[in-house]
Amino acid sequence: MDEKIIKWGILGTGGIASTFAKDLAFAKNAERTAVGSRTKESATKFAESHDVSRAYGSYDELLQDSDVDAIYVATPHPFHKENVLACLRAGKAVLCEKPFTVNSRELEEMIQYARENKLFLMEAMWTRFLPPIVKVREWIASGEIGDVLLVKADFGFRAPWDPEWRLLNPALGGGALLDAGIYPVSFASMILGTNPEKILSTAHIGETGVDEQFSIIMSYPSGKTATLNGAIRVGLTNEAYIHGTEGYIRVPSFLSAKSATLYKNGEEVETFKDDRNSAGYAFEIEEVGKCLSQGLVESSVIPLDESLEIMKIMDQIRAQWGLKYPFE
Repeated sequence: MDEKIIKWGILGTGGIASTFAKDLAFAKNAERTAVGSRTKESATKFAESHDVSRAYGSYDELLQDSDVDAIYVATPHPFHKENVLACLRAGKAVLCEKPFTVNSRELEEMIQYARENKLFLMEAMWTRFLPPIVKVREWIASGEIGDVLLVKADFGFRAPWDPEWRLLNPALGGGALLDAGIYPVSFASMILGTNPEKILSTAHIGETGVDEQFSIIMSYPSGKTATLNGAIRVGLTNEAYIHGTEGYIRVPSFLSAKSATLYKNGEEVETFKDDRNSAGYAFEIEEVGKCLSQGLVESSVIPLDESLEIMKIMDQIRAQWGLKYPFE
């Protein structure tokens, strides 16, 4: 079946929206059609910078554009539920920036509406679609490293100190877990599944009231374990390792992976390299297009049930810290 060209609308004009818009040019089945912002000035500036055909000074105007097939929601975490539901009510397919929501209760409501109305919905966990990560899944499925027993993944960076900035502001869902932690938690879920038997975690809560860094250990049946770290005030290696009974896999900068290496008996067996020109968002964009062309309402690579289980894990982790957002 020939794939249709999906006409995209972008809801929001921040940094992540800009990266997404640039990568739309690399997606074979996508077209930059419209952008919506809270002001006409912001939308127009964004449209001119990214060669977007139409600029709207409100989200509602974007949703009313009958030419738009799918919308990428690029607003801060606490607004995802409201924005996604508005898009779905307008009959649009939706790709929502990670994390899907701030808690599982919000996500359940979004999933329920999408499924009841047979509308496409997907979390923008772009890492899943990168060629090196696809290769990692192939290596594991073919038994290259035997039975997987341990997953290690870190993602952290030192953000500048600004108490009002999104990442340090609890009113905007700031903190390491939602922004950085979603990557290692989702990576562990991809490899080991969504049902750890036990979760142990600790976090440093900073002076603004958000988690600035954390460590998590998750244990699974048959002795499998995941050790995960995240931070927004300290730089980490940002690597992932998958250890099995017959070898291991190393993925440098795993969330934006451009390579992955397979090792056996301590020696390198194969390195897969991705020489893409795009940032990497084009692959998830193409996945949405493929799903829509096939009449699917969710992706098998990051299905809604898995996204929900991941959010429940993150809820449980925050509960261990006694951390609630002011709006919850």
